[in-house]
Amino acid sequence: MLAITVASLRSTFKSPQSIFFGLFFPIVLIVIFGALGRGGGGGASVDIAFEKGTDTTSLLYKGLLTAPLHVVKDRPDHSVEDDLRKGRISAILGLRPRTDSASPPFEINIRTSKASMKDMQLLNTVLKEAVHEVEKSVYPDRPRYATITQTVMEGREYRMIDFFLPGMIGFSLIGSAVFSVAFVFFSMRETLVLKRLYSTPIRKSYIILGESLSRVLFQMMVVLLLIAFGHFFYRFYLSQGVLTVLYMLFLSFLALLVFMGFGFFVSSVARNQNVIPIYANLFMFPQYFLSGTFFSREALPGFLQPVIKFLPLTALNDAMRNVAFEGAGLGSCLPQIAVLLAWGLLVFFATVKVFRWE
Repeated sequence: MLAITVASLRSTFKSPQSIFFGLFFPIVLIVIFGALGRGGGGGASVDIAFEKGTDTTSLLYKGLLTAPLHVVKDRPDHSVEDDLRKGRISAILGLRPRTDSASPPFEINIRTSKASMKDMQLLNTVLKEAVHEVEKSVYPDRPRYATITQTVMEGREYRMIDFFLPGMIGFSLIGSAVFSVAFVFFSMRETLVLKRLYSTPIRKSYIILGESLSRVLFQMMVVLLLIAFGHFFYRFYLSQGVLTVLYMLFLSFLALLVFMGFGFFVSSVARNQNVIPIYANLFMFPQYFLSGTFFSREALPGFLQPVIKFLPLTALNDAMRNVAFEGAGLGSCLPQIAVLLAWGLLVFFATVKVFRWE
């Protein structure tokens, strides 16, 4: 088994395709998106939330809904308070009527964090414009319709690299695992290498384990290199330092077993090499665009969300981001780990049924 592992690992390092798609291509994407995110990832859109108890019947509230602001609501996995502290949203607005006739009838309270200060200039401009529009249309004789107050809380900026690097790790793992395993085992079967190995004294399980172990070692090295590259060149945040890296390696290992299992499945059901990319992409491509690899899955329609969270790549991406940026332990990632284990068992039993040595 050790001899098969070493031989397979040498073959992997000599393969330009493995190096390119496993390491070089993800690094190129990290460089591109890392450069885009050097300025903090700011843009023309400002994400806000409204405090509970905000007067939703007021003209000001209705005016803000039509302003160039993106309003978010509490989500199942984290609150808007947590989003504010971590820079995912720019501010929480509270609109409250005043009973004091000597003061403007409304008060706008802005709660922001140090992670979102870059958006305050745009937000203040939008708020003042909305107030001005109400003043012109309803209270032309009143000098002010609302006062604006602002409080700033501690926060840590959620930068583009903090979102993107875990997605690139998942991108590398699923692509390399599925394609390399599927093509290699199909080729070994077609050239009768598997049959010849099967006729030797080596156990069948050691043949599979040797080939699998080499790919696990290669991909774990790739994951380490990607984390190091992101951390030292683009300040990818590791909330607990080395412990976070170990957590990410464990999650990568678990996901890799699932993705390799699917590679074994594809190599067994494929009748020729031409259909391997088709079968592999049917598994991979939907996950690239649905699992939060390149953009947040929350941008997708609501009816897809219950399905998306059960995809293996979604589970990996979410767990990676939780341990890296949120500082969560593996115990907090049990739902995502359970999804990966369930997929692993499903793929394992399916592969046992269809795996062929000839």
